[in-house]
Formats: sequence, C-alpha cells, structure tokens
Amino acid sequence: MNHGKYVFSQLIEFLSQRVFDRLTSKYSGNKSVKHFTCWNQLLCMIFGQL
Repeated sequence: MNHGKYVFSQLIEFLSQRVFDRLTSKYSGNKSVKHFTCWNQLLCMIFGQL
C-alpha cells in the first residue's frame, strides 16, 4: 500500500514551472503551440523515462 508520494510527483517537485515558463517565453518555445505546451511535453518525457 502506498503511504507516500509517487516517484513522478517527487521528481516534479524539483522543477519550477515558473522558471521553465520564463525560459520558454524567452526562447519562444510555445510560439505556434495550440494544445500541447512545452511543459506538458516535458512532463510526458520525464514520465516516459520512468
């Protein structure tokens, strides 16, 4: 039985979404994105590595 946080949520705690959003706006990462943002893609790639 799980009594703590999942591994994925523990990894995400180390990342700051505010800093990541600032970097994506600096380099126009979400310029032509409609639905699947860079933050969502990063989370999917991290989850896939697990």
